[in-house]
Amino acid sequence: MIEPDSSKASDGASVPGPSTEKRPTAILASLLAPAGVGAGVLAIWYLLAHFHVFPDSAFPTPGQVVQGFIEKCRHGEIFDDIVASLYRVVYGFVLAVILGIPLGLWIGTSSTLRTALLPAINFFRSLSPLAWIPFAIMWLGIGDRPSIFLIFMTAFFPIVLSTCAAVAQIPAVYFRVARDFEYSRTEMLIHVTLPAIMPQVITSLRVTAGLSWVVVVAAEMIAGRDGLGFLIWDGRNLLRPDLVVVGMVIIGCIGVIIDRLISQLMHFPSIRWGYDK
Repeated sequence: MIEPDSSKASDGASVPGPSTEKRPTAILASLLAPAGVGAGVLAIWYLLAHFHVFPDSAFPTPGQVVQGFIEKCRHGEIFDDIVASLYRVVYGFVLAVILGIPLGLWIGTSSTLRTALLPAINFFRSLSPLAWIPFAIMWLGIGDRPSIFLIFMTAFFPIVLSTCAAVAQIPAVYFRVARDFEYSRTEMLIHVTLPAIMPQVITSLRVTAGLSWVVVVAAEMIAGRDGLGFLIWDGRNLLRPDLVVVGMVIIGCIGVIIDRLISQLMHFPSIRWGYDK
């Protein structure tokens, strides 16, 4: 048996591994696979409409949806609805993040606080955000404020819980090493706690951002005067299923973009090290 030459492994030149060779193929597959799935969905949609599997009045064709989208773009209404929905989601979600992460950090560092507060936080997290709609309307009226309130209630409690759980799971050796280097409380928070918990927190942010985007649509159907949810509800009242599908497609596309944007936070080196625990 011929032994491999170990000296080749220690010199500067190394043979590219299989992962390097497959990289262009993987990139191509990552582009073609979603395009193929999208083409398949469009083909099934076209066939269902062509053979009248569902009533024409309740199942628009792809061409009708495109015409409805162009109609809304022409009047500029679709852009106003997108901006209105994004404003509500960003406002409520950012407010939940600003308040939820510090509270989760505080609770996570104290077993006494966890024992006292976690049952109540779990109780409110278990409530459907849509159950707050009657109170949101009675307290805040119609428009932006009830939708922002519902977004906040959707995201706040899951963010608190995920942050608290992440802090409680940090290995104690991290803090012992930080104390050996005489880190102050602020330095320990910035250089140890936050990088260690951010992978789990960012995963929670991706989930809660998706939920927030879903909830704002439901809120706008009931308590809104504009927005993508209102567009869907208005299309239903006008017996325009093409406008309903236009709203659904835009909501799905924006939801994917929001998820991709938040997932990019994982690429920061100070965050990625948290995976190596």
